[in-house]
Amino acid sequence: MRWFFVAHFSGILNIKLVFYLDFCRKIIVSNQQLKWGYLIILSLLWGSSFMLIKKGLVGLNPIQLGAFRTLLASVFLLIIGFKKLKAIKRHEWKWITISGFLGSLFPTFLFAYAETEIHSGVAAILNSLVPLIAFVVGILFFGGMFVKKQFLGVVIGLIGSVALILLGAKHNPDQNYWYGILPVIASTMYAFNANIIKNYLEQIHALGIATASFAVLLIPSLIILLFSGFFNTEFLGQAEVQKSILYISLLGIFGTALAKIIFNRMIQLSNAVFSTSVTYLIPIVALVWGVLDGEKFSLLQLAAGGVILAGVFLANKKKKQN
Repeated sequence: MRWFFVAHFSGILNIKLVFYLDFCRKIIVSNQQLKWGYLIILSLLWGSSFMLIKKGLVGLNPIQLGAFRTLLASVFLLIIGFKKLKAIKRHEWKWITISGFLGSLFPTFLFAYAETEIHSGVAAILNSLVPLIAFVVGILFFGGMFVKKQFLGVVIGLIGSVALILLGAKHNPDQNYWYGILPVIASTMYAFNANIIKNYLEQIHALGIATASFAVLLIPSLIILLFSGFFNTEFLGQAEVQKSILYISLLGIFGTALAKIIFNRMIQLSNAVFSTSVTYLIPIVALVWGVLDGEKFSLLQLAAGGVILAGVFLANKKKKQN
């Protein structure tokens, strides 16, 4: 009876998801237009994620935040997409597992820890390194083509990221900008994940990739959450904790689960470099949220962020026809 209810509920959600995607295709006709539509939606979802992380850290520590975010996304995706798991072949689970840990679990904790010391907007700007690193990773590990302009873009982007961290440390002496290295590490993991999906998982349905990659994270995230003190009754009774849980619930469902489906589909429609170019727009959305929340940035910091985006643009320029 329980499995019948789950299957029935999942079927309803799948029908709604299919209807939504079909509706999107009617509005955005070609794949070329569709991938740009996905890019804008994804930039809004992920650009808002940095502020949700900041708000979530008011009542939760980084371990609790990362584990709860991952667990919630895992449960949500299994409800709407567990039927897609049947189509995944045995040899593909290796790449699915790697994708889950590199593209979701580890970066979730890294960004949470980073935002305990640096502004959410700065974390978003450092996240812009993903397309540059994706280009380098593609060449070194996935047989990508070396292009001088793209390499120059990588160098420019790295200069901008170093400048951003150093300027941030000077402008905000009360913050530990060594934590700015954590988003760079997370960006490297995202870059590997984008190339893995493009090279080894492209044939799998986008919902299937997202569901499977989070299915392997369900047990690890639950174990981490159990040992984090999250389920303590007194802890959960605190008002600021309850508010933080609400923020991370929004983050887990919209900024993680749904965003991951859209991102996987966008990779399949284009390439790893274009897909990671969502980081053009993420900092803009994140900075707007940051300013509204009272975060302060110097003009030199914004200029350094502009240097990073210029590098991203240059590295992605050759791929316009895709």
